[in-house]
Amino acid sequence: MIILKRFYFRPIFYHYRTNTTTTTTKTKLNTFNIEYDPIKQSIIYPQELNLNNKNYSTDSWTNVNENILSRIGLNLHQQKNHPLYHLTNRLRKYFYQFYDQKKLSPKFSIIDNLSPIVTTEQNFDSICIPINHVSRTKSMNYYINQNTLLRAHTSAHQVDLIRSGLNAFLCIGDVYRRDDIDPTHYPVFHQCEGVQLFTKEELFIGNKNVLGDKDNLEIFGPNEQRDATKQEGHTLEAVKLVEASLKKTITDLFKTLLPNTSILNSRWVDTTFPFTHPSWEYEIEIDGKWYELLGCGIMEHRVLENSGLNKDHIGWAFGLGLERIAMIMYGIPDIRLFWTNDSGFLSQFVFDDSTHSIQYKPISIYPQCINDLSMWMGKTKIDPSDFYDLVRAIGGDLIEQVILIDEFYNPKNQRYSQTYRIIYRSMDRTLTKNEINMIHKDIEYHCKQQFGVEIR
Repeated sequence: MIILKRFYFRPIFYHYRTNTTTTTTKTKLNTFNIEYDPIKQSIIYPQELNLNNKNYSTDSWTNVNENILSRIGLNLHQQKNHPLYHLTNRLRKYFYQFYDQKKLSPKFSIIDNLSPIVTTEQNFDSICIPINHVSRTKSMNYYINQNTLLRAHTSAHQVDLIRSGLNAFLCIGDVYRRDDIDPTHYPVFHQCEGVQLFTKEELFIGNKNVLGDKDNLEIFGPNEQRDATKQEGHTLEAVKLVEASLKKTITDLFKTLLPNTSILNSRWVDTTFPFTHPSWEYEIEIDGKWYELLGCGIMEHRVLENSGLNKDHIGWAFGLGLERIAMIMYGIPDIRLFWTNDSGFLSQFVFDDSTHSIQYKPISIYPQCINDLSMWMGKTKIDPSDFYDLVRAIGGDLIEQVILIDEFYNPKNQRYSQTYRIIYRSMDRTLTKNEINMIHKDIEYHCKQQFGVEIR
């Protein structure tokens, strides 16, 4: 039997067997009253889940698990002396330097305590993500029910915050995505959303030194068509001024966060997002490799219309992942480290001045353990996201990476085959072969139970 306390995070979503005899009784898996039915080979959710002291009905869209639900409310970015706490402080310090002379206060408000439980209208519809867009699928999100999910981005709060009267803000919080398993991806991470809006007066009068004596400049024009440089309705002059503001804000931010970028190459890459146009990604080059730091762009005017604003504002928005920036800032090689309670990691970030520059000193010198798992299934393939959730739930943070290395269809027996490579590594000790084999056997067992596969 596996001793669960030895794991970084107790894998409590799946029940553990103590022998190879298949049980025919439903097994309660956790405090959320989620059950596993071995006969139906499926997870059975209660009619309601109680999250943050509120009840949410479940339905066929429900796919959250205890491993994910247990992260709600941890708010690593608010935990003193955590690397994400220091990065949040540095973001706060940078944006608080922009001052509103009329209000005698910082221009940017900073919101970092909003619940990650949002509606599909907030997460998708309000920011113009099409109804058939791939980012809405169950394979990419953690749904509580068809109309409610754990936010996939802090953009879910854009419209609500603008409706509340804010025209310049940061929104920081935890976000949830069913992602790959590797040293740079984790199903829960933290994101910072930045937004700034401009009226005609703020945009043009504030840039007289650039525009000269030009009069009658407008944000909107009657005959403006959508093209690669702007949205329909927007004048090119307005878009170029907002673009300049956005890019200067971002460039100066990273000169502050990463002082060495001044001697490195950086670039803006044209891209496409449903909620901004034109859109860009900002990248820097380190040791010959390009790193994307954020995505950004001119906000789609439809988002502002959803916020209750008519044709009197234009704005920019960006979204950056805190873990990605912190990994570069501090030289942290594995995203799992942000979730560890190991004092060897956390003690390196015990300092009061968040601008203090340090480089992380590795605490794990322990080797990888690699096991492959091959299985036959029926005419329907396993969604890799479902397999990743199962592996993470059983192996916890002993799982460093999972890779789908082979997949094919056998027309003779009309079955699919998939082979996954599972890489195990502990941050604080050497894993024994016997220990890994036990975990791997449990993964095989639950694959057969949940997916009805045949292990090859």
